[in-house]
Amino acid sequence: MPDPQAVNSMFARIALRYDLANRLLSGGADLWWRRRLVRAVRQAGGAGGRGGRGAPAAVLDLATGSGDVAFALCRALPDAQVTGMDFCLPMLEQAEAKKAAAGGERAYPKLTFAQGDGMQLPLPDACVDAVTISFGLRNMADRHRSLCEMRRVLRPGGRLYVLEFSQPQRWFRPLYFFYLRRILPRVAGLVTRDRAAYVYLNESIERFPDRAALSAEIRAAGFDAVRATGMTFGIVALHEAVAAHAAS
Repeated sequence: MPDPQAVNSMFARIALRYDLANRLLSGGADLWWRRRLVRAVRQAGGAGGRGGRGAPAAVLDLATGSGDVAFALCRALPDAQVTGMDFCLPMLEQAEAKKAAAGGERAYPKLTFAQGDGMQLPLPDACVDAVTISFGLRNMADRHRSLCEMRRVLRPGGRLYVLEFSQPQRWFRPLYFFYLRRILPRVAGLVTRDRAAYVYLNESIERFPDRAALSAEIRAAGFDAVRATGMTFGIVALHEAVAAHAAS
């Protein structure tokens, strides 16, 4: 599993160029993937939610990074209180800078950014209606512990949304892994001046479970009704699940 200090240091180093690197390396597909996540949250209505028309009243966007998903959730769910949480302070500083540039509290009155560790969330039990995490579960030092923490802070019937890299369709694997191993680190090194960070990205993606295995891990953490949807030839998957009424 990843070393937390090394991961924190890595994201701190690339924070200033993180968004640019994401756009270039994914060919802009990361924007579509995140929109799919936000649309799923909006369409599901947040089972167990207390907002208008059944929408979630409180949403935690864990591993929020520079805040792209948190901002999109606020726009899609204007009545929801959204908390963007990350353990890397320089990434949160980028998110706060974006918020200020967009108009600050006037534009996003219900959006808060906070520092917090996914292994031990600084939140009380059963305090949110939905948890989202985009490309962050792969970086957790202990996935089961992190998933259990997400389950702990969700109200019974609340929903979990995990957007993460997955294992591609078999026919696409040779091309995809050639890109990950040979092209992505070089391009990323030029953009971020930190090639090592994207060598780690490649290695962590190759080691990450496929949809079935991750679904099993989510169930083991106390979730029901787990559903996984592959995107872009399976290289990314959106996992949705419902918090069981009794925590594991």
